[in-house]
Amino acid sequence: MTSLGRLLRTTAFKLIAAYLLVFAVFAGSVIAYLGWHTQRLVTRQAIEAIENDTRFITGQYDRGGINRVLQVVSRRSRAPDAGLILLTNFSGEPMAGNVLNLPLNFLDSAGWREIDYVREEDSGSRPSRALVHVVFLPGDFRLLIGRDIVEREELRQIIIRPAVWGLGVLVILGVAGGLFVTRRVLKRIDQMTATAETIMAGNLSRRLTIDRTGDEFDRLALSLNAMLDRIETLMAGLKEVSDNIAHDLKTPLTRLRNRAEDALRTAQGDEQWRAATEQTIEESDGLIRTFDALLMIARAETGQARAGMVGFDLAETVSSVAELYEPVADEQGLDLTVSAPDPLRVHGLRELFGQALSNLIDNAIKYSAPALPGERGAIRLTLERRGETACLTVADSGPGIPEADRQRVLERFVRLEASRTQPGSGLGLSLVSAVVQLHGGTIDLQDNEPGLRVVITIPLEAGGAPDNAS
Repeated sequence: MTSLGRLLRTTAFKLIAAYLLVFAVFAGSVIAYLGWHTQRLVTRQAIEAIENDTRFITGQYDRGGINRVLQVVSRRSRAPDAGLILLTNFSGEPMAGNVLNLPLNFLDSAGWREIDYVREEDSGSRPSRALVHVVFLPGDFRLLIGRDIVEREELRQIIIRPAVWGLGVLVILGVAGGLFVTRRVLKRIDQMTATAETIMAGNLSRRLTIDRTGDEFDRLALSLNAMLDRIETLMAGLKEVSDNIAHDLKTPLTRLRNRAEDALRTAQGDEQWRAATEQTIEESDGLIRTFDALLMIARAETGQARAGMVGFDLAETVSSVAELYEPVADEQGLDLTVSAPDPLRVHGLRELFGQALSNLIDNAIKYSAPALPGERGAIRLTLERRGETACLTVADSGPGIPEADRQRVLERFVRLEASRTQPGSGLGLSLVSAVVQLHGGTIDLQDNEPGLRVVITIPLEAGGAPDNAS
């Protein structure tokens, strides 16, 4: 397809052509109306002048008969600005006037009509156009009074001809402008297409060009670039997760296989077989929990669970989850206290938020247990309202997390050196972060001096007051 053909087939050119056609029809209608109205105005003026002359001359007949009419017609026919005037007898022979070459039998009937005529003094010139009125006088005399309407045609041409030429020039300029604009639009689209093809080829770092004009193409490019940034982030996260899965799950899978192989090689008797099977099941359960956590994080980060969000009382959820962990904390030598005096209603997934809070409390219990018998640690949950948000704080008395690692521990499979001896997969805080983001909130890890303080803020539901269904 030629470049001109591509231009003519674009939506931009079709829109410009449609607008140009509508404008041309509208302008043509206006020009036609102006021409018609001009003709109508000139004709009306001629009719009024003819009627006045007719009333005057017929009045002269009433005052002095045909002789007076003859004198008036003779005098008027010689006037410099005289219109058409002719007086004939019953047989059509001219008695006085300034009109020649009338059609045969033209004066046989009275009324209005248009004729082509030649004045008596301009017998050698081309015929002109006139509007005339034929009147019968007593004695079967015929009176013709008229006005030249050539100026009507000239005026119409003066108005219409430049307008038509102007309309033609406008159409030509419009088509040229349409081709110019379409070429610019097509150039931007070709640039976007080329960039998109490069991205589809695998180069996710490419971005659409922005001309800083603020037009619709810039707005589209900004939106697409933001989408590409998000896709690149997700792809990088997917690659990181894949690498982490390959690295962190290789060890338990290898251990699981070695234990099964060792059982096949060395186990003797039902007891040894049973012990090997229980160890295999335990390792398998750990792997299942890891994959469940990954699936839950993925659903939270992609927003798939957002459709099931409802309003619930966050204070009640915090109190319920803490109540489940109080015996476990007490058994580990920890005092678990909760301060959630006021109901605070948020919009989200109650079970998923409860799982995230369970992970925080579980981590606090795991790392805050006192080293010496008789000592007691502390875990404190505080829920309060701050403006239009609910602020949940989980503070413990454990070793805490170095400031340089506080953002890193929110990533998947990240476990600090101090926690390598504790059971876990490094997904707990990742799940918490994903759940908080799903609920439109933020998470901040701070120093509790000693210990770790996790501060979560969640937007309140409109109204913020719980209902009885909570």
